[in-house]
Amino acid sequence: MPTKKDIQDLYFMDARFKLLEIASFLDRIDRHDGEADFRHPAFLKALAAMQSPPAGTSRTQAVHLSLSDHSTEPAHSAGVSFAYGAHQTQPLGA
Repeated sequence: MPTKKDIQDLYFMDARFKLLEIASFLDRIDRHDGEADFRHPAFLKALAAMQSPPAGTSRTQAVHLSLSDHSTEPAHSAGVSFAYGAHQTQPLGA
C-alpha cells in the first residue's frame, strides 16, 4: 500500500502543472472583454466543491456532481451537437 509521500512523489508535479493550467485559464478569462457564459460560474462552483466536498463525498464526485445535469425529465431535443462540459439552466441567448 503506497504512503501519502509515495502518492506525492508520483503525482505532485502533474497536479502542480494542472493547477497552474487552471490558474492560467482563469487569468485569461479575467483579462478579456465580454461576458462569460454559464460555464464560468459553473467552473468556480466546481472549484469550491473540490475544496469543500459534502460529508461522505469524494472531491472527484463533488466536482463531477457540480458540473452535472440533475434534471430527471428527458429533453425534447438536443440543442447542440457537442457537450459544453457544464450544465446550463437556460439555453444560450435566452
